[in-house]
Amino acid sequence: MSRKRTMSLTKKLVLSVTTGALVTGGVVATMAAGNAAAPDVVCPGSTVTLSGEAGPPAATSGTFPVGTKLKVTNLDNGQATTVTVNGPSGSCVLLNNAAFDKVREPGKNLIRRARIERVGGGNAPATGAAPAKPAAPAAPAAPSAAPGGQAPPAAGEVVCPGSTVTLSGEAGAPAATSGTFPVGTKLKVTNLDNGQATTVTVNGPSGSCVLLNNAAFDKVREPGKNLIRRARIERVN
Repeated sequence: MSRKRTMSLTKKLVLSVTTGALVTGGVVATMAAGNAAAPDVVCPGSTVTLSGEAGPPAATSGTFPVGTKLKVTNLDNGQATTVTVNGPSGSCVLLNNAAFDKVREPGKNLIRRARIERVGGGNAPATGAAPAKPAAPAAPAAPSAAPGGQAPPAAGEVVCPGSTVTLSGEAGAPAATSGTFPVGTKLKVTNLDNGQATTVTVNGPSGSCVLLNNAAFDKVREPGKNLIRRARIERVN
């Protein structure tokens, strides 16, 4: 074989890979590189609890609009569920009973190690947005008539207007956790549907404005309900 022909064949067979491109015969073919886009992990550090509401698996949220799809993974048992937000609440994500049952550990009503991912729908805030700051003082709420009694006017600084209140399922003396207020903050929670109120001290973090433990929730709950939709939350120190 002649020297000229040997060089020609060599030129045609040379392949060179540089910075993700395949070069062959003078034509550059771009190669896909890297992994798929990382999941949109939101509300880092939030706990997840249940609303006590019935119906097919769903969630409520104070962070994302109706229609947002969120995937919730319990990192303590590896179980996950994907739900659609169907209303507001005081948490990043609050699961109804059917959704929570898909990820819960037996006997627990709180997931402390959760991963929450936004997987579709909704025009939601950016990932990793800073927690909301305590709301500015609001005008005292008017007394509210209710079947079980009447709530007196607010005496402290009304915070987190519109938030729902639920329970963590944790034992111990009446207390609360919060994603808005630091440990040591005293919060008064009034159930406007029955006029019952309790004052608790925040003793740890959660994904809610205020999340009551069992003993505290029992002081303000209506029989058979694990969610207070009409709540007034006051900071009293």
